Amino acid sequence: MVKPQIKIPATYMRGGTSKGVIFKLEDLPEAAQVAGAMRDALLMRVIGSPDPYSKQIDGMGAATSSTSKTVIMANSRREGHDVDYLFGQVSIDKAFVDWSGNCGNLSAAIGPFAVANGYIDSRRIPENGVVEVRIWQANIEKTIVSYVPIVNGEVQELGDFELDGVTFPAAEVKLEFLNPADEGEDGGSMFPTGNVVDTLSVPDVGELQVTMINAGIPTIFVNANAIGYQGTELQDDINNDEKALAMFESIRAHGAIKMGLIQTLEEAKIRQHTPKVAFVSPAKSYVSSSGKAIDDTNIDLLVRALSMGKLHHAMMGTAAVAIGSAAAIPGTLVNLAAGGGDREMVEFGHPSGTLKVGAKAIQENGNWVIEKAIMSRSARILMEGWVRIPPPE
Repeated sequence: MVKPQIKIPATYMRGGTSKGVIFKLEDLPEAAQVAGAMRDALLMRVIGSPDPYSKQIDGMGAATSSTSKTVIMANSRREGHDVDYLFGQVSIDKAFVDWSGNCGNLSAAIGPFAVANGYIDSRRIPENGVVEVRIWQANIEKTIVSYVPIVNGEVQELGDFELDGVTFPAAEVKLEFLNPADEGEDGGSMFPTGNVVDTLSVPDVGELQVTMINAGIPTIFVNANAIGYQGTELQDDINNDEKALAMFESIRAHGAIKMGLIQTLEEAKIRQHTPKVAFVSPAKSYVSSSGKAIDDTNIDLLVRALSMGKLHHAMMGTAAVAIGSAAAIPGTLVNLAAGGGDREMVEFGHPSGTLKVGAKAIQENGNWVIEKAIMSRSARILMEGWVRIPPPE
């Protein structure tokens, strides 16, 4: 007997240059309210994965790393926080959900969602103004503070804030990522090796100078010219080149081992979300993917980053935190590409345009600490109602 589909309350939202399906924990089937195979299977079916065609036609995904995303929201169980935010990056063509990191872009959607869905005491919400939402990012166990604009007692979604990589303007949502560095279980440096620059040996590539940092999301930075690039490349320059993609994946896998994230190269295949790989270059003029001219005098450096094996169309929010954090620490490849020295703010060029991110770095007991990283995004509800899927087995 054929069973009917089940339907689950859900909201489809854009956050920054990403979009995903957001669920309230209590709305999920009971078996999916806890981590495990049932939860993963449900989220994959919602998004339309695994799809050997890599199109996600039979689901809510849109066949890119920026759109194959899910979020589970709950009232926070952590003191001093309003909501718990759990992010699942769904693989497009493989059967797994990666829970190893955050999505910085969708972080911009969490505060507005929390306000709109009653997670915030109404007495804290002004008739007009800004409400502070304290978010516990459950994947990486870090605090994010979202400043949500309010008009007539409701979330302001529309406005004149422009974000390169997003076609239409919207209301600005300011984000603070508090102490975004992952110091590890022993409280060590955000640099896994203790160095701001390391030499990474990659077969068939050679020895590369890299900066490996755990801030926002584990990220491996390499100089563009060391791997044959200018730093001005757009998506098609990389994503249509299978040899280049294989090279970046090899850098990512070998870097992940050196960062202590995995033990074997084989493990990289089931940890696609982290670490990220990015290449940096001193500022150069170029034309973005939208045809916008970017002048080198208006930016500090160039950064291109890969996500889930492909060059990102703009910049991942968590990678932007890593960029801002690394730029604030003298001697990193990011800092040197930006001109070196002390800095608390950088504006960098990415394939879709530019982005400004700030970070404050201090030294404690010989280790670098990022007190907070700051950037602005926007968010908007695209659709709300129910998603329907076949009943999980």
